[in-house]
Amino acid sequence: MSRFAQFYALTKPRVVQLIVFCALIGMVLAVPGLPSAADLQAAALACLGIWLVAGAAAAFNCLVEKGIDAKMKRTSWRPTASGELSDVQALAFSAVLCGLGSWVLYQWVNPLTMWLTFATFVGYAVVYTVILKPLTPQNIVIGGASGAMPPVLGWTAMTGEVGPQALILFLIIFLWTPPHFWALALYRVEDYRKSGLPMLPVTHGNEFTRLQILLYTLVLFAACLLPFAYGMSSWLYLLAAVVLSGLFCVYAYRLWRAYSDQLARRTFRFSLVHLSVLFAALLLDHYLF
Repeated sequence: MSRFAQFYALTKPRVVQLIVFCALIGMVLAVPGLPSAADLQAAALACLGIWLVAGAAAAFNCLVEKGIDAKMKRTSWRPTASGELSDVQALAFSAVLCGLGSWVLYQWVNPLTMWLTFATFVGYAVVYTVILKPLTPQNIVIGGASGAMPPVLGWTAMTGEVGPQALILFLIIFLWTPPHFWALALYRVEDYRKSGLPMLPVTHGNEFTRLQILLYTLVLFAACLLPFAYGMSSWLYLLAAVVLSGLFCVYAYRLWRAYSDQLARRTFRFSLVHLSVLFAALLLDHYLF
């Protein structure tokens, strides 16, 4: 890779794109009706700031976990794991992105969004990556709070406050995260075992993890109904939530009853479809009804 591509890879682009998308959903839902030019400007600046800080957190994660990444097939190509970028380069890159993103949010959005975004950076890069991930199999559950913050950041960017609607979106992502990552961990269990990370399939076994995935998808189903119950959405979103969450539960049930690596992969991939289409339906519902 070129030097630019190496630094760009540290930001985990696909993950950051999903983060910014979820933040954008929070921004859109916070503005009644069609956004004004000022709303669009604020949203664009907020997306930029959130992207920069999220990229900084991803880069710091790559730096801290370079030894672990080098042992795992799916991450051994990362520039920090392969030695293409030094620790100083990765740390400086992370610091610059975090500082620039925080400045954009503080100067052009609002201080609350900046502080919440920075707290999310600390939660993911330090609390989750450095402390929780190597110590407890519940790392994904506890650390999922950081990953569930984007809609809250988007909401505060447009309103200057944390509303109950934003907390509902937070809850959906928080409950979605464990079955999403555990499905991946099931078919990557040997990678995690070699890395020494105490992921749930390593510490508690395949069968226990499959049961947890099923239980979480059932609770997630209920949480996905909350936007309709609270009055955030109409029947269009409700239909999408029931179908998507029902299919996720079917995947989880089949995985629990008869495991295969192929089914675990399909469950993981569907989890991405579930969250993306669910939020897209929420967005469509917001403008049509």
